[in-house]
Amino acid sequence: LNMNVGAACLGSVNLKGRSLLTLKDFNSDEIKRLLWVSGDLKHRIKKENQYLPLLQGKSIAMIFEKRSTRTRMSTETGFALLGGHPCFLTSQDIHLGVNESSTDTARVLSGLCDIVLARVYSHSTLEELEKEATIPIINGLCDLYHPIQILADFLTLQEHYGKLDGLTVSWIGDGNNVLHSFMMTAAKLGVHLRIATPKGYGPEASVVQEAQRLSKLHGTQLVMTSDPMEAAKGSDVLVTDTWVSMGQEEEKKKRLKDFHGYQISNKTGSMANPDWTFLHCLPRKQEEVDDEVFYSPRSLVFPEAENRKWTIMGLMVSLLVDYTPQTKMPRF
Repeated sequence: LNMNVGAACLGSVNLKGRSLLTLKDFNSDEIKRLLWVSGDLKHRIKKENQYLPLLQGKSIAMIFEKRSTRTRMSTETGFALLGGHPCFLTSQDIHLGVNESSTDTARVLSGLCDIVLARVYSHSTLEELEKEATIPIINGLCDLYHPIQILADFLTLQEHYGKLDGLTVSWIGDGNNVLHSFMMTAAKLGVHLRIATPKGYGPEASVVQEAQRLSKLHGTQLVMTSDPMEAAKGSDVLVTDTWVSMGQEEEKKKRLKDFHGYQISNKTGSMANPDWTFLHCLPRKQEEVDDEVFYSPRSLVFPEAENRKWTIMGLMVSLLVDYTPQTKMPRF
């Protein structure tokens, strides 16, 4: 019965016309709906070989102030696979707020395409675009959040464990945009979060406050520490990311020193549950996780990278058209 009630609930979720700047703005049902649509498209296209030109005649402007491998490839190939036309713009082609105000750019793009994905330095740039645009804006990564990465991570875990509710995820690393997005999402899916960051590298205070509110609301645990072993205790999933993000290259030496002891290895894993797995949004450096874990059967990093494509497709379809998943709602 519960599944039917859940399916009815999720069936009535409509995200058409919405923007995704942060998953802070999306509730449990909306996030589950995005995961359902993504898994559904993956099944229909990859498993059943169906051709689904759901975005035929539509175009996406992809604005990149920073470099990208997975975000660019997944969005371009995903949008094209659905019959749409992607347009890739670098800072050579478009200089947000420099040769044209973000306000004007938002209005111009609203008349030329159907949706915008932007990878920017500052979250405020996305807010400016969203305020003036009449089409959906997707955050392709900014200083504060990386929401599309988190959708891929949770689809990967849902596929691996068969459900998300009750899982414990441990973040061991930098208090960065990917962690912020985990903190805005985990509790809404019934996922406990254990976070280890070195002193001085913790997540932003406002994000911590909201995460604490969410875990109270949803009855999940949120643990914050500076001890990686403590964070790994009783965990199902160990997660890390780069210690030196784009734009922080000059701090590299200091960061490597400050993150000493944070490399994920089987020693870290010895604190976790027997069937623990490992996630990393890539690109990966050796100091963050050793080869033994990274290339082990526990590591889900390559399915995770592929799921960037299915989740960005699920998101774009959900924001642009009325789509009903054809597969049964998965367990969450």
